Amino acid sequence: MILIIGPLAGGKRTFVKQTWGYRAYTTRLGERAPVFYGAEALAAGEESIDQLAEQLTRYPVVILNETGGGIVPLSPEVRRARERAGRLACRLAGRAETVVRVWYSLPQVLKGALP
Repeated sequence: MILIIGPLAGGKRTFVKQTWGYRAYTTRLGERAPVFYGAEALAAGEESIDQLAEQLTRYPVVILNETGGGIVPLSPEVRRARERAGRLACRLAGRAETVVRVWYSLPQVLKGALP
């Protein structure tokens, strides 16, 4: 699995399209598509982070928006969701063969190598 991370609207989907030609995305677990987009939204639920990571590693490419880089939210629920999203990102990065951070449409390989 290849994990693509970066800020919202940072060029992640464009990078995936240009690099692998993937045009099919899904945001629902179990749907057939080569790319899962928006995995951080799943972390807000009650499912185990380890179970989510296991399910997401079945996709060839997972795109995850970075969270937590900014003002700490007042709401305990939002803080909890950010914490879980960060833990999910750590699990996915650990399981991924390749991790690429895309910042302003510039890819930086953090782990592994691009095929």
